[in-house]
Amino acid sequence: MSLFNVFKISGSAMSAQSLRLNTVASNLANADSVVSSDGKPYQSKQVVFKAVQDAANKSSTVEVDRVIEDDKPGKMVYDPKHPMANGDGYITMPNVNVTEEMVNMISASRAYQNNVETMNAAKTMLLKTLNIGQ
Repeated sequence: MSLFNVFKISGSAMSAQSLRLNTVASNLANADSVVSSDGKPYQSKQVVFKAVQDAANKSSTVEVDRVIEDDKPGKMVYDPKHPMANGDGYITMPNVNVTEEMVNMISASRAYQNNVETMNAAKTMLLKTLNIGQ
């Protein structure tokens, strides 16, 4: 495996973690939204990754396989004065768990940061390799 593959592998991981961060941000932004764009309560979304084998370079990269909606039911809140309340006075809130989303955000940002540091280390090694002959 070439040292240049490090950039390809880390770049794919950074791209995947970036989408994960955007999904977490969307979940947090809609944590208190009663209605989403389709008229239903917002469903939290999760990113699913998959490994992609590169037989030519004998390496693997990561890419986003799909973004799925969490099928947990939303929290029911009693608020009979709310315009979206049902006949019993309850409104369905999104199924976003803010604590879980914060943990996901920290995990994704650390993974992104680790890939940046990996790329910087590979860049430093390549630059030092160029200076060997001087």
